[in-house]
This record gives sequence, structure tokens and C-alpha cells, in this order.
Amino acid sequence: MATSLLRVPPPQGLLRPLAVPERLLLGPGPSNVPPRILAAGGRQLLGHMHPEVLQVMDEIKAGIQYAFQTQNRLTLAISGTGHCAMEAALLNLLEHGDTVLVAVNGMWGQRAADIARRLGTLGTAGQHRPGDSHLPLCFMQGLVQHKPSVLFITHGESSTGVLQPLEGLGKLCHRHGCLLLVDAVASLGGAPIFMDQQEIDVLYSGSQKVLNAPPGSAPISFSKEAREKMLRRKTKPPSFYLDMGWLANYWGCDGEPRRYHHTAPINSFFSLREGLAMLAELGLESSWERHRANCAQLCKGLRDLGLELFVKEEKARLPTITAVRVPEGYDWKDIIAFLMDNHAIEITGGLGPSVGKVLRIGLMGCNSTSDNVDRVLRALRDALGCCRRSRL
Repeated sequence: MATSLLRVPPPQGLLRPLAVPERLLLGPGPSNVPPRILAAGGRQLLGHMHPEVLQVMDEIKAGIQYAFQTQNRLTLAISGTGHCAMEAALLNLLEHGDTVLVAVNGMWGQRAADIARRLGTLGTAGQHRPGDSHLPLCFMQGLVQHKPSVLFITHGESSTGVLQPLEGLGKLCHRHGCLLLVDAVASLGGAPIFMDQQEIDVLYSGSQKVLNAPPGSAPISFSKEAREKMLRRKTKPPSFYLDMGWLANYWGCDGEPRRYHHTAPINSFFSLREGLAMLAELGLESSWERHRANCAQLCKGLRDLGLELFVKEEKARLPTITAVRVPEGYDWKDIIAFLMDNHAIEITGGLGPSVGKVLRIGLMGCNSTSDNVDRVLRALRDALGCCRRSRL
């Protein structure tokens, strides 16, 4: 009788086996997941309050503290992507009427400014030309003029391939009574960052880039000063799911017995734990050097192909993601499609202010190898020979 009431048949696509092609992911993320991390994510589930899972969470906290170079007690992983960590940081730090200064030199500064406006804060954006890093003078002027409570900046701007220098910025912010919030989604593990030494108040990243885990968990850490600002809030954070008070308790960061907050993505935590373990085994300094060397090899090879790097200054180039200008006479979409169709390699076009201007090549974590540099350069040489538009 009940069967006769069905009007929607089973989808034919779901009645076929899942098919996932093998591709080398050399875009700005996600990265390919190595077998060890795939195996960790494929383990049988446990309950999110089981002591074994809480132990894994404690190991993740220790791994994040190592990767961030921090001793902050309030260190954990958000159950969400880097976007989620960005939102969690902003909505926990800011209240209606607060002023936030956002350094905009690419897509992620634009996104942070958008979130800040949605929170009802008095957001001011320090615009900068895509492909350049911000200068200390820009920050000084913004801090004096706007007197923000938080300054947001992206360390590794994946949309433009810029690595933002952070030296002295935390000290400058604190001199003006401002907290420093840094996005390190694209740079963590690939470029040096020292949360405590650089006086960063909130730092976050993502699981799917240098850590080579699937997307879905986002490391984040708060300084003592950032925790104190959150404790002084007059209103509760506008999101229960991302309320750092609840999350701090679930992650064992407040010294109180752990309480249920949400059903955590347990298998994502298993994967993140292994990604952090592999980084710890390799060592941060070795990881930084590997990314630097492979980026230098890639940049030389791109120049040898006659291509122009988008970021002029070598020290301002993000070691994990290289942006190269689309050569004259080519359509960036044709090049990307050619590499995918003929070489099973993913690279991508621009994002935000770099749309239509650049191709972006990512070498992150286990994907950052000399062999992969050679492979993508060969594919690009092939594409440049086949994709040039005919002149009318």
C-alpha cells in the first residue's frame, strides 16, 4: 500500500558504483591525500565522547601547538573548513559596534570584510594592489585613524600567491590596543610562522593543504589576550555552533569536565591527527625548506617557459601556491582544461581580484616534490604548444 504512494524513483546515479578519477591536485587546494591519512580516515567510528576520541583530540591540540609554535591553552580544531574558522574567529572576537581593520590584498581579505559587516561591526578595509604585500606604514595609518579592536590579515594569500611578512606586526597592534588575527590556511607548514614570538592573538588554518587531510577541520588558537576579550563580551556570540566557550570545554581547554556540544566529525579528526603527525615527523624546518626549494624550482621552470610570475619580489612569494600571469594569446580556461584532459593534472585560474589574470599552481605537503614540479612543467609546455589562439 505504502509503495503506491512513492512518486520519486531511486536515482539511477546512486544505483551505480561510485567512480572517482585519479588526478594530481596541483591547484590551491585541496591536496592529494596520502595513503596513511586515507587509512586513518577510513577507520571505524567511535563515539564523540569516547575516551579514545578525546585522546585523539588532545593529540591534535598538541600537534596544532607545534605547527603554530604556540603554548596557548585555547587551541583546538573547528568542525568545518578554513572559512568556518575565519567566521568563528571574527564572531567570537567582535561585538556589534566594534571596529575591525581588514587588510585586503586578495580574496580572503574581501571575505573577512564581508563577514565583519554581517556581524554589524564597523569594518574598515585597507586596500592594496593584488600581488603586493602590505607595508608597515599602511597598518600604522589604519591603527591610528580607526582605532580597531582587531586587525585581520592573510599570511598566505592564495588568490594572488602573496606571502605577507608578519614581523613586528603583533607588537605594533598591541601598542595600539588591537588584537592581531591571522589567516594561515594556505601557508601553515609551508612557510615559517611563530604565533607566540610574532605576538599573533588568533591564528587559524585548514586541514586540506599542507597537512594533506580531507577538508572539514580547521586548526585554530587564541592567545591569553584574545581569551580575555571574549570573556569580556556583553553579549553571547551569535552562533551557538561556533561559540568558543562551548568548544573550549569540549576540547578540554578550560579545565572543566568535558561536555557534549556537537557530534564531531570523528573520521576527519583521525585524518587531521595523522596529517599533524606526518608534519611533526618531518619537522617544521624541513617542511619549510622543502616547500621553498620546490617553489624556487617551479618559478625557474616557469620563467624558462617564457611565463611571467605574478608576484615580483621573491621574498613575497607564497611557497605553497605560485601565481603566473596568463600569457598573451591564450585563454586560461583552455590551459586548465588541457592539463586536466591530457595529463590528469589540476591547476586553477585566478580567484577574486586575480580572476582572468593568472594561473595558480599549488605544491603543498606531500604534493610538494621535485618530480611533481617536473611533471607540471612538462604539461604546461605541452599546453602552450597546443592552446595558443589562432590570430584572425
